[in-house]
Amino acid sequence: MKMAREILLGAAVGALAFAGTMGLDLFPILLLGLAGFFLWRLLPASSFGKRSVVPRSGTGPAITFEDIGGQETAKKEMQEALHFLLESHQADKLGIRPLKGILLTGPPGTGKTLLAKAAAHYTDSVFIGTSGSEFIEMYAGVGAQRVRELFARARREAREAQKNAVIFIDEMEVLGGQRGRHHSHLEYDQTLNQLLVEMDGMGSEGSPRILVIGATNRADLMDQALLRPGRFDRIVSLGLPSRQERWDILRLHTAQKPLAPDVDLEAIARETYGFSGAQLESLCNEAAIWALRRQMEVIPHEAFLDSVEKVMLGERQERRPSLEERRRIAIHEMGHAWVQEHLQPGSVARVTITARGQALGYVRSAPRDDAYLRSQRELEDAIAVLLAGSLAEDLFLGTRSTGATSDFKEAVRLAREMVKAGMSPLGVVDPEHLPKALIHRAVSEILAGMEGKVRAMLEEARESFSSLVERLLTDESLTGEEFRQWLAEAKGAPAPIS
Repeated sequence: MKMAREILLGAAVGALAFAGTMGLDLFPILLLGLAGFFLWRLLPASSFGKRSVVPRSGTGPAITFEDIGGQETAKKEMQEALHFLLESHQADKLGIRPLKGILLTGPPGTGKTLLAKAAAHYTDSVFIGTSGSEFIEMYAGVGAQRVRELFARARREAREAQKNAVIFIDEMEVLGGQRGRHHSHLEYDQTLNQLLVEMDGMGSEGSPRILVIGATNRADLMDQALLRPGRFDRIVSLGLPSRQERWDILRLHTAQKPLAPDVDLEAIARETYGFSGAQLESLCNEAAIWALRRQMEVIPHEAFLDSVEKVMLGERQERRPSLEERRRIAIHEMGHAWVQEHLQPGSVARVTITARGQALGYVRSAPRDDAYLRSQRELEDAIAVLLAGSLAEDLFLGTRSTGATSDFKEAVRLAREMVKAGMSPLGVVDPEHLPKALIHRAVSEILAGMEGKVRAMLEEARESFSSLVERLLTDESLTGEEFRQWLAEAKGAPAPIS
């Protein structure tokens, strides 16, 4: 192929040179050649008699609903929606209109792609997967043509296999975003219009049944014409897994891994609050890598605890701050841990001044129960914990540092959330019409009130707080149990039961 290109190029250059020696005007020839080159690069390949570019597709591995941990509600809703493919004759007798589309919404890593593949396996259908970004080009008409090709391919492959077809489109908000947002050209709108046309024509007689499954974590950006009944008939929400679901997911991903007798998956599920299914899979994988690095034949519980922090924050860093900086970091992190343990007993899972990722130290929390709502007191306690690190520096060192910047940003965000929820002296308000100066004053009052509360707590614990800082400087990392034991010793009280 490369030699053929070189021969053609040499022949073209020779022909141009010969034409030049004959006194011919080369400008029209060069202009025509340049126009042909740009047309060859810009137009779809099918315009030149070749097969057009089709977004990524394939059957993928055989995944069943049993292979997906958690998301029981979403799985049941999906299976119910898929019955029109499995029992089409019974659906026709009852006059049921086949569902054309299912939209999966939820945070990244919650199993939307896995559910789509399981749906294809569940219905024994041809599976074609693609991404919304693959349909969008800067040249008008290309995206619409790719939509036509995608549906034509699904119908063709379904007929050849004598099956139904499932089309999975990830990043659905790119392809199905609200029309009129893009003013530079109408390529986005044309592509979406073509998708609407294709979905409207999916129920024609004699055609194989096609189900479109879309996935997005920004359902608010979707065009309403796409979400109406008759197109995406069902919207299935996937949330972050609960503690029981995290336990199920961990058991699923560790089923083929050799675990040490001390591994407690239930405890790990409790410490991974807020993890998605993808993060839990990465946690199990990182734990196995941890054991491999140490040439161990089984994976101990310690590997999972270390991997929790690696997934959350990143790899442990080799950099070691000076003794003065380490003392400041220890005071900062102990401030967080001290206040959190007093406001939320038993919630501290680890305190460390070992750098990971961008963090020079951190306090990891493990709430006893998953929370789906936050009361005013819980929000105030969270703000107090965020402010405690900087206030501890100010109280014990006389100055603050830049290490509290991210803490302050989160504290302000929570305070603004309190204002919006009517938890401030302003009462119930409309944030959109509230003057910015008034919001600023309300947020400042909340932060100032919590700052005074935290400062008083730390003032009362000067001696015991300092002893804990020295222990943290020596050991560098404390588990929640060790921290509570030391806290009880510093107070001269019995250690609390974890």
